[in-house]
Amino acid sequence: MMNHSDLLDDIARSAGFLSRLPMPSRHFAGHDGQLSRAVRMFPVAGLLIALPAALLTALLAGLGANPALTALLALGVLIGVTGALHEDGLADSADAFGAGGDRTRMLAIMKDSRIGSYGALALILSLALRAVSMTILIAVLPWWLSALVILAVAAASRAAMVWHWDDLRPARENGVAVSVGEPEGDAARLAVGIGAAVLVLTGALAHTLVASLLTLGVAAAVTYGWSRLAEARIGGHSGDTIGATQQLTEIAALATLALLL
Repeated sequence: MMNHSDLLDDIARSAGFLSRLPMPSRHFAGHDGQLSRAVRMFPVAGLLIALPAALLTALLAGLGANPALTALLALGVLIGVTGALHEDGLADSADAFGAGGDRTRMLAIMKDSRIGSYGALALILSLALRAVSMTILIAVLPWWLSALVILAVAAASRAAMVWHWDDLRPARENGVAVSVGEPEGDAARLAVGIGAAVLVLTGALAHTLVASLLTLGVAAAVTYGWSRLAEARIGGHSGDTIGATQQLTEIAALATLALLL
């Protein structure tokens, strides 16, 4: 049986790790920094992280504001709340995998704080695809439902991070992902289950159950394919590939729903 206090601790620790949202200090008292159990609440943390953007979307869409401008403002809020944490992972992964070479070289590129051509292009494509997809969703769906989709995709994409993290061994012995511990099996399964359920239910409201299941399938295929690529190129996961998983899954889910509308 889940302990109520433990769940609150896990939500706060997950949100604190994944964003710049201020969390009550009592949830970190005596905590050793490990997230092995806390990852089960990554999808819930995703809901908290996306809540400001969802509320802004609901407000502006309800007032009849331009959908494209609304989408860009919502994206700006999302990025601000996370401090571009996941975008950084996407850019570093793109630079490393794009440049190629052996495993050691790619891992070294990931640690380089400078951004290269592949990373810049990945960020441009990420922002463009998400902005266009969100614009379509905001233009077509009722204001409350477009906000709900933003929340659901945020939850599902954080669940995908846990799946990628749990599926692969660490590519480095001293990386950030290693320092906070590997996900516990039950915690990882719960996270994936929550993320999938939220996405399917919201997708069914936005379109149909078939469309929501298709969206889930595309997001799962992207996560699985990305994991296999990371395994083949660097031998496992890193903090950057975990962050990139969130971006890729978010793009896949938003674009699929937008295409189906």
